[in-house]
Formats: sequence, C-alpha cells, structure tokens
Amino acid sequence: MSGATNKITALYCRLSQEDERAGESLSIENQRAILLQYVKDHHFPNPVFFIDDGVSGVTYDRPGFQAMLAEIEAGNVAVAITKDLSRLGRNSALTGLYTNFTFPQNGVRFIAINDNYDTIDPNSVNNDFAGIKNWFNEFYARDTSRKIRAVQKAKGERGVPLTVNVPYGYVKDPENPRRWLIDPEAAQVVRRIFQMCMEGRGPQQIANQLRADKVLTPTAYKKQQGRSTPNPDPENPCGWQDSSVVKILERREYTGCTVNFKTYTNSIWDKKQRENPVEKQAIFPDTHERIIEDDVFEKVQVIRQQRHRMTRTGRSSIFSGLVYCADCGSKMQYGSSNNGDFSQDFFDCSLHKKNREKCGGHFVRVKVLERMVLKHIQLVTDYILRYEAHFRMVMEQQMKLESAEKILTSRKKLSRDEKRIAELKRLFIKIYEDNASGRLSDERFDMLS
Repeated sequence: MSGATNKITALYCRLSQEDERAGESLSIENQRAILLQYVKDHHFPNPVFFIDDGVSGVTYDRPGFQAMLAEIEAGNVAVAITKDLSRLGRNSALTGLYTNFTFPQNGVRFIAINDNYDTIDPNSVNNDFAGIKNWFNEFYARDTSRKIRAVQKAKGERGVPLTVNVPYGYVKDPENPRRWLIDPEAAQVVRRIFQMCMEGRGPQQIANQLRADKVLTPTAYKKQQGRSTPNPDPENPCGWQDSSVVKILERREYTGCTVNFKTYTNSIWDKKQRENPVEKQAIFPDTHERIIEDDVFEKVQVIRQQRHRMTRTGRSSIFSGLVYCADCGSKMQYGSSNNGDFSQDFFDCSLHKKNREKCGGHFVRVKVLERMVLKHIQLVTDYILRYEAHFRMVMEQQMKLESAEKILTSRKKLSRDEKRIAELKRLFIKIYEDNASGRLSDERFDMLS
C-alpha cells in the first residue's frame, strides 16, 4: 500500500469479562455499529475491524491489538478509531505511550469518539484531559480487580473450589457444579500412576508405560468426553509427558480435599502465576470422594523427594536418596562403573566431591551396604520371632499413642473451627444490624453475607 488513499482505517473493538457486566452499551456489536456509523459520516476509506473479545485492557498483549499494531508499524494505517480511550486500554502509562508516540511516529491519526479525542488537533482541551481519563480508566481496572480478589478470597476461605478446571479423574456434579464426582475411567488411570510410583518408577518411566499402553492423555480424554479444556488438541492423543505425570502425583485434591490459593499474582499488570507455599494455602479435607488414600499420597511425596537418579549406564539403586554421610550429613550420590561390573557400584559423599576440605572422603560399595541392611533385617526378624508377644505389646502401645495424638490434633482443630464459626456469627449479626438501620446498603449486605 503506497498511496495514502489506499491505507486502511483501523477500527478497534475490545470487551473484557469485567466490561461485559456493564451491559449492552459496551458490547462488541454496539462498538462496531458506532464505529461504522462514524466512518460513514466522516467518509473514512477502507475500514478494517480489529477485535479482542473477552480480553482485559490492563495488558496490550492482545491478538487483535497486536495485529493492528503490526499494520500500523508496516505503514498500512492512516487512521485508528475506538469507541473511547478505555477500549484502547486501561494501562495509563502504555495508553499514553501509544497515543503520544507510537501512533504519531507512524503517521497515524487516532480518534476516541465518545471522549472527543483526536490527535489531529493537539491543542484541543479534550486532548489535554486525556491523561486524566486514562488514569480513571486504570483506576476502574484496579478497583474491579480489588473487588474480584476480595470475593475470591472470601470464597476460597469458605472452602469453595476456586479452580475452574476440574482435576483429571473428576467431573462436576450436574446438580451442583461446585461439587466433584469421581470419573471411574480416569480415576483408574490416576490410581495406576500412583501405584507405579510406589513401585519405584519415575515420571518418565510412567509416561513411557502409559504411551505404550495407548492411554489417552488428560487433555485428549476430556476432548473425547466432550468436556472443555484450556489446552489445545495434542498431536499425539496418547503422548504422555513426564510433566503431566508429576502434576498428577503432586495434586493433593486426589485425597478428597479442596486446596485453594495454590498460586498468586503480584499485580493486575503481572499475570504470571507463582507457587504459594503450602503454609499459605487453604486446605479443606473431605470435600469430595477421594481417589488416593492419605498414606499413599504422603508416601509418594517422600518418594518424589528421594527420587532415584539414573547413572550414565542407565542403572539406579534402591538406596538412592536414603544414604547420608556419617560426618557432614550430606547425601551420598550413587555411581557405577562403565564396564558393566555391578559389584563395583558405590555411594560417595556429595560434599566431598565438591569440596574435599569441608568433608573427608566417604565411600561405600553398594554390595557392602546391601549386606549390612540384610543383616539388620535378619536381626529384627529374628527378634520378632523370638519375642513375638513383647513385640506385639510395644507396637500396640505405639499405635495407641499415635491414635491419641491424632485425636488431640483433631480436637484442637475442632476448637479452632468453633471459634471461627462464633466469630462469623458475630460479624453476620453486626452487618445485619447495620443493614436494618440503613448504615449498610442491601447490595453491600448481600455481598458481605
């Protein structure tokens, strides 16, 4: 496009989920009608629409906007028009950067119809107030985000699942979408994955086995069942990856509990999801039927922390992750020779390998370690067989002690819950009184209650 008459008039429309609540006035159809009428009345040539439907204005990483920006930077746009400045974006700094620098540098005239903003007249009073309007547009986004976060926090603290996508192995209850039901077919795969991990297989080995057995991946399975998923269609419907296996093995929801606040974002500008430590998460037990027992889940987490690492020869040891240096306490790393002689396999102090001054050489052959462990097992077994009655008595006492500790912990938790319920009742009575006396609006009362 060389001549100015051949350049396009870019008509940009944007609607986010928050804006959609404002009603029909901000709908894409309404914006299109306003822009088309304006183009027709002012005789702008070659109108082309660029649309972002359901995308927040706090970010400029939007497909429609980026497509328009590419045309602008290619010199193909003469005029860019939006319904108002908020449609362009709700980040005051970046919006000002585009309207004051990017568009003028590329010879683009920008018009925001309802704000009477037009860069062709830099001395207009409306242009002078554009910065203030951009700030208010940003404030609206911040205020909306703050309200949404408050609502989500309240829901999460009540135990309402915050995740939109139900974990693989469950389906939403048709009668109550907040409740999860077990999907028998997928749940069986989840149990198998945990069982293979208990048997000592790593995530990659489990993934390889599932691929070999032609088991559909979670995404492919949900697509086959006609359920929505945010992930695109996989090239190989049975192409399991070790990362998918790890996510399943580390998902506590399989023990029948709801886990909220697993991730967080720093601000409305930074949407990167960051992991929340377990102590900051809200965990509510027995909210749905369990697929995996607690002891199995905890055992798998221990195995994951002590996962066996293969050597270059492809071998590993059952003691990997369990052997520690007697002097410095560092883990001892498993090694093997390249000549195929298993009798030469060994464990060596990891700190000694890095810094010999901090820890002297510690080295043990695997065959020696196996003999020592076997001897200890034989001694314990012999003791049990000789003094079975005494062994039973000791074990029963230990089990009673553990049971008493669990009951005590449960009572402490119940006491905390009762205090929390009493506090919530007090707060509810207070807001009810405020609502009855007119100090609190009905809308605010509904939100708080």
